[in-house]
Amino acid sequence: MQHTIKYFRFLSLIAAVLLVRANFCASAPAADNASSRPNIVFLFADDQSTYSVGCYGNKDVQTPNMDQLARDGVAFDKHYNTTAICMASRASVFTGMYEYKTGCNFTHGDMREEVWANSYPVLLREAGYLTAFAGKFGIVVTGKALCESDFDFWGGGPGQTNYATAKNRSMTKYAAKYPHSTLSYGAFGQDVIRESVKQKKPFCLSISFKAPHKPATPDPRFDDVYSGKTFTKPDNFGREYGTHLSQQSKSGRQYPRFTDWNYDTDYDGEMAKYHQQVYGIDVAVGMIRDELKAQGVADNTVVIYTSDNGYICGSHGYGSKVLPMEESSRVPLMIYDPRSPLNGRQIRCDRLTGNIDFAPTILELAGLAIPSNMDGKSLMGLLQNPDEGGHDQMSFINVYGPLATHSLTCLTRQHKYTYWWYGDDKMDPVEELFDTQNDPLELKNLANSPDSADVLASMRSRYDQELSKWKNQAVDYNDYQRYGTLFDRLIPLGQKTALMRKDRPAKQPKRSN
Repeated sequence: MQHTIKYFRFLSLIAAVLLVRANFCASAPAADNASSRPNIVFLFADDQSTYSVGCYGNKDVQTPNMDQLARDGVAFDKHYNTTAICMASRASVFTGMYEYKTGCNFTHGDMREEVWANSYPVLLREAGYLTAFAGKFGIVVTGKALCESDFDFWGGGPGQTNYATAKNRSMTKYAAKYPHSTLSYGAFGQDVIRESVKQKKPFCLSISFKAPHKPATPDPRFDDVYSGKTFTKPDNFGREYGTHLSQQSKSGRQYPRFTDWNYDTDYDGEMAKYHQQVYGIDVAVGMIRDELKAQGVADNTVVIYTSDNGYICGSHGYGSKVLPMEESSRVPLMIYDPRSPLNGRQIRCDRLTGNIDFAPTILELAGLAIPSNMDGKSLMGLLQNPDEGGHDQMSFINVYGPLATHSLTCLTRQHKYTYWWYGDDKMDPVEELFDTQNDPLELKNLANSPDSADVLASMRSRYDQELSKWKNQAVDYNDYQRYGTLFDRLIPLGQKTALMRKDRPAKQPKRSN
């Protein structure tokens, strides 16, 4: 009997030990299982359009590494930035939220620390990832400035940074070998990969290239790539293809930049410089992917490549970005996940995706929960099945520049609806409706077409839904509340006059974009 009691006590002790061990393993930091978590490389261009990449149909350009990334993984054809300007777009990428929830854009204000606390770099580092950032940080966080202390490896800089590597304080050690900053970021990425492998920890490497942002400053080592090249103009190039667009969209700097930036008189010269800058990024992408292979971690590293906004290089007779037209709002996106069954099949995904989706995607890759405040959706499912997922609709926002250009747009996979709410003695509020699936060059505004009445009604309803989210969720600071009224298509313009004259918030430090 005593032997039996001792035996059961022994079994109970063993069970208790196993239970404690199981509980410990379940609650242990994810870093203890680092080998099962993928490394993440997020590469971000500045002002790169879809027509600057070969795999998006431009036969005039050379982008072998970007094209290879698309062949290896998945290319996305309906990927949009929910705000097409540097600061706001980057804030959405970091946080997975629309601009009216990040509270962050030029002339509006900086990001608050409590918002940054739920950004993907912060959450990944807390979970045991080594985090690295280089390039144009693009935002300022109140009380933390550039948040350098939140990264294990830092090569970032304030404002626009500089094309001269030596003038970027955190990157000066690369200046001798790579005097132009684009390739210096490739070298930074190589160093991060090597050091992370040494430390045997998963890493998240985020690089924000300055290129191809103006003023155009290509790396001279690539001067021969497009020397003397003649480029094919898009079929919507020139002022004659912009007469149907709203007067409001012609009120900002985008319209005069068609001539100010010489697209009308020296298209080939301007595009040679633009594409040469993109070529430099392409070489840096190759440097990073080659290092992943050299260090033996390519098979456990997800690579994401995209841009903060597109660029209008003469389409419709405009230049620059900000506006909701396709050339400005839609950007390239290529993702390679070595675990995806779609790899090597040259799959293209036409589901609707946006820059708000990157933070949720990166968090899911790291095995972390996606905070409920995020508006985006993880893209991971689309790497398994490109025909199911994405968004039914999304917002596109502009609250930068002249008030007349401020607008809200609703996007679906097929249609784009913008309500240009502003009016004065020169213009009245108008609507634009484009079928981007059948009219990707946006040559026909369907808003006044009787045949499109049902579609217009549907898109108006969807727009109202997006505006309702703004009204209910916008931060109560940095001048985002009034747009709930200004963008309301059911409120007469006369009732918006007071808000149109409303004093702007306290002047922010000047930052270029």
